[in-house]
Amino acid sequence: MPEGPEIRREADAIAKVLLNQRLLDVYVEPARLSDYPSQLIDRTVVAVQTHGKALLTRFDNDLTLYSHNQLYGRWYVKPPGQSPKTNRTLRVGLFTALGCALLYSATDVHVYTDADLATHPFLQKLGPDVLDARLTWQAVAARLQSAPFCKRALGGLYLDQGFIAGIGNYLRSEILFFAGLRPERRPVDLAELELRRLAVATLEVSQRAYAARGITNPAPRVAALKAEGRRYSNFRFAVFDRAAEPCFDCGTAIERITVTTRRLYFCAGCQD
Repeated sequence: MPEGPEIRREADAIAKVLLNQRLLDVYVEPARLSDYPSQLIDRTVVAVQTHGKALLTRFDNDLTLYSHNQLYGRWYVKPPGQSPKTNRTLRVGLFTALGCALLYSATDVHVYTDADLATHPFLQKLGPDVLDARLTWQAVAARLQSAPFCKRALGGLYLDQGFIAGIGNYLRSEILFFAGLRPERRPVDLAELELRRLAVATLEVSQRAYAARGITNPAPRVAALKAEGRRYSNFRFAVFDRAAEPCFDCGTAIERITVTTRRLYFCAGCQD
């Protein structure tokens, strides 16, 4: 499933062809949305936003298109008159003079008024977006220490979208690695320095993944690994999907375990 950085990059691409543009045509495949194309054609897109893994396309008439990619959904952005070569099923098409944004395969698609959106059950349960520029490491540390989260093991907590929205499976493993903490540790048991290290890593690793198209390793390490002739899949992550391979920092074999039914990777040599 795409995580916060991937959804934010999709939103960036969509905004290039939709933001502040008048919709020339609208296609929606779910029958329950059949009344909306007539309400959206000739309207202007005023914002393309994300909250965690949800994408919100706002129009100038009090309506917002809500979409969640879930496991298989994907947005494509194409020039005018072009469409991707894919066997996926088109769910939504938004067309402007600059191009089109096409959502395939996703089933969690709705149109809401501002009032309905303000009480949306999923959105209301989300924690702050991990890529929100206003989110500070101090605010993350405060959430870690708060009553709902402080006694939970980090391995499970870091998949809870009510804690921080946008963190998924690969970010969970990578954040805990760069914070130097094992997944069974709990915020309540962390020393002040450990807590700060975790809060900082939460933001830095997520922001790095967004800026570097999913790469969580720092730029100097990536450059060194590229110089060795390694491909993207071999330099993208520090630990995720690297079971039995040596840690880049200490050489210890990376371990894979299952936490909350999802795979998690860690280095026993670097994470305490």
